[in-house]
Amino acid sequence: MNWDRVEGNWKQFKGNVKEQWGKLTNDQIDVIAGKRDQLAGKIQEAYGVSKDEAEKQIKQFEDRYRDWNPDVIPPTSGDPHRSQQTTRY
Repeated sequence: MNWDRVEGNWKQFKGNVKEQWGKLTNDQIDVIAGKRDQLAGKIQEAYGVSKDEAEKQIKQFEDRYRDWNPDVIPPTSGDPHRSQQTTRY
């Protein structure tokens, strides 16, 4: 996962972060702004886990979104009818 790309497309990507780490507030997610180190710190704060555990969770998240493309937005787990493909005009 390319974190420079994530940072540049944070508005599109932050829903995936919120889905993974639901305890993070919208304000915290805005502060993270696609920065991996900020994400690790906020996970530690919100979940009371060690730095190693936060890094482990981020690594699993990276593996899950390894092929993430900002033009393809995965559906949320609660809406199976939501399209994966965005249409750009």
